[in-house]
Amino acid sequence: MTMWPVSLNKSSWLYRSLGNRIVQVYCFTMNLHEKHRNIAIIPARGGSKRIPGKNIRDFCGKPIIAYSIQAALDSDLFEQVIVSTDSQDIADVAVQYGAQVPFLRPADLSGDIIGTNDVVIHALNWLKEQGISSPFACCIYATAPFVQSQYLKQGLDTLKQSQSHMAFSVTTFAFPIWRSLRINDHDLLEPNWPEHEQSRSQDLPEAYHDAGQFYWYCVEKLLITKASPYSGAVPVHLPRHLVQDIDTPEDWQRAEYMYKAMH
Repeated sequence: MTMWPVSLNKSSWLYRSLGNRIVQVYCFTMNLHEKHRNIAIIPARGGSKRIPGKNIRDFCGKPIIAYSIQAALDSDLFEQVIVSTDSQDIADVAVQYGAQVPFLRPADLSGDIIGTNDVVIHALNWLKEQGISSPFACCIYATAPFVQSQYLKQGLDTLKQSQSHMAFSVTTFAFPIWRSLRINDHDLLEPNWPEHEQSRSQDLPEAYHDAGQFYWYCVEKLLITKASPYSGAVPVHLPRHLVQDIDTPEDWQRAEYMYKAMH
């Protein structure tokens, strides 16, 4: 059996004799085992109420789910990019853009109160029954048009370097939450934290929120505990201009304005 050298460069005889192809094959072989054991899972149920057809609605020229699929494929991190859906229409669009839909989600996992964890665990258990296991899995939301491959890679690296069960995307609040207000029972404003009413912004701790893009899991820990609490997870920091939650028509319009401004 031929043994390829650990390092190939353009000055080597082997490179000059066999050209780029052998280098590409070598690099692919060296990385195949690790990179092709990770799984991407994109939850995308039908029946969205606030934005009908949300997961495959046109967003700046293509179905919004296509952005998540493309980012996963472009990252070169995954053996399989799977869309978990209960809708044949969503399945057809997902396959068109390069994802796999090996099953349709059962009815008991199709309601609007079903959590992301339940969907991810179902997909991982289904794969396990087919003899496919993975050390790491990434849940990518279907309505995340700003998700980028570089941050998916960063998330996996961050999780591997930690002892945590999970890594996910976060960003900072644009305004110090410690100086936020509420409207009381008398329809009057009052501070949530009166002790910080006169505090300077720079003296208050930074606060973060879930960016709603992706969640890396250590599969073994997830399947054992059946939970992925935020506490103890490691953060993947995103700039605020790449984050927009999309739950209402107003959110959708704002996201399109942001996307068009950037592109």
